[in-house]
Amino acid sequence: MMGWGPGAVYGLCLLTSALCAGLLVRSWRRSGQPLLLWSAVCFSLLAVNNLLVVLDMVVLAAADLSLARQLTSLAAVGVLIYGFIWEVDR
Repeated sequence: MMGWGPGAVYGLCLLTSALCAGLLVRSWRRSGQPLLLWSAVCFSLLAVNNLLVVLDMVVLAAADLSLARQLTSLAAVGVLIYGFIWEVDR
């Protein structure tokens, strides 16, 4: 039995990344800055990654979602790097 500590931390990480994504989307709608959009997409993917962590570690302890978690992390970082490169070329 793990206790409630790790589940609470994973849940707070999920809430934090989702909140950051929402705030970035709101800022992007107001200003229209493309880098805010890329950051919002990155944090949205990080929120999906944190959701997969919660599912993998707390809810579905017998399942192995490590590949899906790694792919969403890679996609999040890839989107942000692509956004940085796209904005430098402009």
